[in-house]
Amino acid sequence: MKFFETTLKGAFTIELEPHRDKRGFFARTFCKDEFRAIHHQKEFVQFNHSYTRKKGTLRGLHYQVPPMSENKLIRCIRGKVFDVIVDMRKGSPTFLQYFGVELSGKDMRMIYVPEGFAHGFQTLEEHSEMLYYHTNFYSGEHERGVRYNDPLLQVQWPLEPAEISEKDMKHQFLTEDFKGITI
Repeated sequence: MKFFETTLKGAFTIELEPHRDKRGFFARTFCKDEFRAIHHQKEFVQFNHSYTRKKGTLRGLHYQVPPMSENKLIRCIRGKVFDVIVDMRKGSPTFLQYFGVELSGKDMRMIYVPEGFAHGFQTLEEHSEMLYYHTNFYSGEHERGVRYNDPLLQVQWPLEPAEISEKDMKHQFLTEDFKGITI
C-alpha cells in the first residue's frame, strides 16, 4: 500500500498494490503494521457495504461525535464515486475545509478518514458499491450531519444531485458560530 496525505491533516488516500497474474489479482487492503506509519492505532470494529443504484445520488455528509467518533477506511468496489471529507475538528488548521477524490472499482484507491471528519459521496456511475471500515460502532444518538450544499463548505459536487435521502435533506446548515467538535 502507498499512503498519500491529503490537504487535510491526518487524512490519506491509499493506493493498493495488487499482485496480478493470469487468474486476476490479490491486494492487501489493511495491515496493522503499515497503518501504524500514519498513526492509526484503533481497531476496526464494524464493516459496512452500501449499494447505490442511480448515478448522481448523493449520500452525506455524516459524522459521529464523541464518545462515538470514528476513523473510517473507505473503498469503492464497483462503479465510481466522488468521495468528500470535511474537517470538523475544533481548532484544526483545516477546519471546515474539504477534500474530494474519485474512487472507483477499477482504480484500487481508498481514503482514510480521521475522527472528527464528516463524510459523503456522490455516485458518478450507476450501480456503485462502497465498503466502509469503522473504528467505532454506529450510534444514532451520536450521529450528526451537514447539508451537502452548505454555503460555509462550498463543496463542488461534480453533478447536479439526482437523489438525496429525506434524512440528508433535513441536515441543517452550519452557522458562523459553529466551533467544531473536540476529539
